[in-house]
Amino acid sequence: MANSLTHRTLSSAIADRLRQSILGGEYAAGTQLRQDALASSFSVSRIPVREALFQLEAEGLVQIEPHKGAVVTGISMEEVDDVFDLRTALEARLLADSIPNLTDADFVRIDAAREAFDRMVASGDISVSGGLNAELHMAFYAGAKLPKTAAIVAGLLQTSDRYTRLQLSSTKGLAKAGREHRELAALCRKRDAAGALALLKAHIEAVRADLAAVLKRTPGLVTEGRASNAGRKPRV
Repeated sequence: MANSLTHRTLSSAIADRLRQSILGGEYAAGTQLRQDALASSFSVSRIPVREALFQLEAEGLVQIEPHKGAVVTGISMEEVDDVFDLRTALEARLLADSIPNLTDADFVRIDAAREAFDRMVASGDISVSGGLNAELHMAFYAGAKLPKTAAIVAGLLQTSDRYTRLQLSSTKGLAKAGREHRELAALCRKRDAAGALALLKAHIEAVRADLAAVLKRTPGLVTEGRASNAGRKPRV
């Protein structure tokens, strides 16, 4: 039991390190992650490395291929469009349900998450931008009574981590995102559902547009064989 727990702890730590390296661009799309080399670099056996790679495969960051092992995945614009279409629809649904029910305690949580995001903006350290962005968005939805929708959105935000970090690292979107978060918090305090929903949708679509522009400038990041639908109107 203790040995199993040790392996799980090691595999989680290794997965975290590899996830940060992939999201930070240290491992480009198509990079082969060899278990033996990783085990040597982390000074561990191959077992926790293999478990970490399985975890990253479940998150869509790597694909385990026969005779090649784990390969860092590229970014498919079809997937990007799918994720952002879903985010626009489901986050709007959550926010509409949440706004009437937000309490003082919820706004304390929103302000704390927003201030943490602003400190990240000031520092320029985008390594935690995806997680902080997800935490803040979920804080806005704390009043929603839609647990299934919230669970789906939490997963979409985790998927968007890679997109968010790429977008923020390659554009001047950090300050803009912080400003829009502050405006959204103010609208929620006023219980201005219409204004808050309009801003949220524009905020999500702006991230999509920025990301599409980044990928257009760096086509090597886009998965081959995927047609880009960037710039079209959302389907939902």
